[in-house]
Amino acid sequence: MHHTQRTRRPAGGTGRTLLPLLRLLPTPTGTPFTFAYVLVLVATSLFAEHADPHTVTAVLRGSSTDMAHLARTPLLVLVGSALWIAGGLLSVSSAGFLLVLTALERRIGALRTGAVFLAGHVLATLATEIPVGVAVATGHLPDSSLHRLDYGISFGLMAGVGALAGLLPPLLRWPLLAAVATALVQALLTLGDPLTDWGHPISLTIGVACWPLVRRWEAARTGHAPQAPAPPLSPVPANSATATPSAGASATSPDSSADASTTAF
Repeated sequence: MHHTQRTRRPAGGTGRTLLPLLRLLPTPTGTPFTFAYVLVLVATSLFAEHADPHTVTAVLRGSSTDMAHLARTPLLVLVGSALWIAGGLLSVSSAGFLLVLTALERRIGALRTGAVFLAGHVLATLATEIPVGVAVATGHLPDSSLHRLDYGISFGLMAGVGALAGLLPPLLRWPLLAAVATALVQALLTLGDPLTDWGHPISLTIGVACWPLVRRWEAARTGHAPQAPAPPLSPVPANSATATPSAGASATSPDSSADASTTAF
């Protein structure tokens, strides 16, 4: 009679495997800003999908950050436009928001993540819409250019991508930026939505400009000093290999004087 011996898995093995994956998702205590924001976006996306189409269109137009609305109610539309996902919950923006802002918030905290997102959303919006207003005022564009449907989280998301890249190791940082930049350039070449397509690289640049800040914030949060690049080594002339003994010190042998000379970094 043969007995089959079963190998018992160590207790907690599955939990340890799932833990790194769970850290990719927002939680109420670990990433409160992203978690609360996701709940709001889920609610507005469900409303946009299931509510009366005329009502949805009216609400979206009222939240649009076109130049006409920015001139009348700038704060209202800058906040309102960031409550919607262009493309819905199953879009690339939705998945990117979930992963990027969770990772960024775990590194720099809730308020600072919100500041990076807001900077990208507001500054890129103004950088793309104000020229439209100037062009209309000078007669280079028709008045209809002041009224357009412009909403979504993509500008803030791109700023988050740019900021997060500065906190990643170089082997992850540069491929990420290269892939995102390639996609943005392709979108610009297609000329689908010029204002939005220009706003994306602007907001990505804003995030990259935040690297000194986010690195300091991460260091303050984790207690580790930000890594600075090592200075280049200067060549040492062959004649200066022997250190000059200090006053009161006796030179005993060539080996001891060589040990006394150090290179400062």
